[in-house]
Amino acid sequence: MKFNKNQTMLFNKNINSLENSILKEKLKGLTIIHYEFILGKDSLDINLKDKRNDTFLYKDAIKELDVMLKTYNEKYLLYPVLYFYGFGNGILFKALLKNKHYEHLIVFEKELEIIKIMFHLLDFSQELKENRLLLSDANALDLQDYHNLCSSNPFFKFSRTYFLELSSDYYEKDQEEVLKINNKLIDGFKNAILLHGTNSQDVLQGIEQFIYNLPVMLTHTPYQNLLKQRANLSDTAIIVSTGPSLTKQLDTLKQYANKATIIAADSAYPILAKHNIKPDYVLSLERILSTSKFFDNNFEKFDQDILFITTHLTHPQTIKNLKSNNRNFILTYRQTNFVKYLQIKQFGELYEGHSVANIAYGLSIDLQYKNIILIGQDLAYAKDGSSHPKEHIYGSYDAIDKDKISYHLQTLAYGGEELVYTKEVWNLFRYILEKHISQTKQLKLCVTYNCTEGGARIEGTIEKPFKEVCETLLKEDLKKPFPKVKNLSQDKQNELLLKVYYKIYKSIRHCKDFKEELLKSYNYILESFSNLNLISNLNEGKEILDYLIQEIDKIKVKFEDEKNMLDLYEILGPLQTQFELNLARIYVLNPKTLEDSYNKSLLWVKEHIEFFKMVYTHIEAQEKALIENINPLEDELDQRNLEKWKEKIKNAK
Repeated sequence: MKFNKNQTMLFNKNINSLENSILKEKLKGLTIIHYEFILGKDSLDINLKDKRNDTFLYKDAIKELDVMLKTYNEKYLLYPVLYFYGFGNGILFKALLKNKHYEHLIVFEKELEIIKIMFHLLDFSQELKENRLLLSDANALDLQDYHNLCSSNPFFKFSRTYFLELSSDYYEKDQEEVLKINNKLIDGFKNAILLHGTNSQDVLQGIEQFIYNLPVMLTHTPYQNLLKQRANLSDTAIIVSTGPSLTKQLDTLKQYANKATIIAADSAYPILAKHNIKPDYVLSLERILSTSKFFDNNFEKFDQDILFITTHLTHPQTIKNLKSNNRNFILTYRQTNFVKYLQIKQFGELYEGHSVANIAYGLSIDLQYKNIILIGQDLAYAKDGSSHPKEHIYGSYDAIDKDKISYHLQTLAYGGEELVYTKEVWNLFRYILEKHISQTKQLKLCVTYNCTEGGARIEGTIEKPFKEVCETLLKEDLKKPFPKVKNLSQDKQNELLLKVYYKIYKSIRHCKDFKEELLKSYNYILESFSNLNLISNLNEGKEILDYLIQEIDKIKVKFEDEKNMLDLYEILGPLQTQFELNLARIYVLNPKTLEDSYNKSLLWVKEHIEFFKMVYTHIEAQEKALIENINPLEDELDQRNLEKWKEKIKNAK
């Protein structure tokens, strides 16, 4: 297909406005061979013929455009983000973007020739430059692309209004690709929501245990000291998880144990001890009591030279069990708002993730290993329905997994030829692991081998038998045990203990003050809202609602003040995330009458009244958690003869 000089100039203008550099280069080098351009009598009657099967983009381009515009201007007028499969002739998107409410239109296209042709015919440069029109090559999307989209705003904020629309019936031919993209986006939004947290009770438990554990954390080796003193000690790390396949790898692991760094999950630790395979690191993540059982043992000399790493919010019983046998352990954190508020950077931070394997992978990256080997990382049920090795202290079967009815999710198996049964939490673990692996590949930090030889496929890894990889990579013994990691000086510990004590008491006062201020505003708004029943005039009622919305916005502005609200964000985070996601469904409602507008405002105010009520109870719960769990920190200060400073902080106004 040939284009004239003006059309070529227009193409270059569009290309130069396109920020997607990979797509830009593809379009530049693309040869148009499959499509024929057809222009009708009307300037909007632009169509293409697919020469492979003599089909057209549109049966009636103008009529189909009118139908789509009418639908979107009525039903979806206030949607900030819309998603389409198929670029078509692009006129639909030019027309839609005249609506100032549409911040972004995301368009997935498999047939890049279509985009190239239309870039010669219509000027999209402004829409592309402003990122209001975002084009994606449907052939080249990877996990990181979906994560970046689904976890950023406004896409995340309006995830519960998401749907994917075909721009024309022509694209029904790509049903498989459309379904794949749709499922990836749904999973991406679901995982992004889970990463923001969904359970305030879990958060509260974490805050309670973190405050309780602080004196232990601050008087043990900082995580950053570990990273500085033990980076680059060997090339290869083996991460040991406890999927059903672990048992078959133990003989090989024992054979090569002194030629690689072994990083074990807490649940793998008793199994390795039984087989006399000493790990260099044992990692623990969960905040629940049952996790402490992995350390309720005495392996005597076996524990020497193992560094146990657990998180700041671990259950206190886990610390008691670790202390009971004089094991060498440290506490470190994953970044949270309350940790950020306390400013204790030396003691963090672990990678994000909800499984021990996620943080073990992060530790391997932080310690600069060039090769990372995964074993026991099944993330799926074995064929006999087991979820763990037979030697797992809680048995081969999770209690909730014994009923086969729970096996409803499937994913691609190791090897890529079959499907295996899995569950949502394992899918989340795998999603985050794949995201980290994708990032390390892009940065060329390391090579990741999946030597599980079973379970689910983990994208981005090289699948090879464990023994083969060991024979290739592990040639020489390492100098073990690794060097001891230095603690902070006594003076530095004292300084940190007093610093966090001051910060906690400051937060307790903040809870009290903010509760009082919030309650005053809440009662005023509630009283005014209740009086609406006495008003029969719709216009007058709408004026009151608009005024209340302004008052609500004043409170929400205070919520958004990160500098002053940082200590409360952690407890309010999951609550606020779920509230805002649900609120988006109200935001996009398009009122057509005064009554519709009144009802939308009524619902908006009502939802915020309930939200403020929950905010009050959450802040009250945090205040109580801080007061009830500060005793160990106060005891530590007393033991260090710092009572004078403690009392001064406690009594300050």
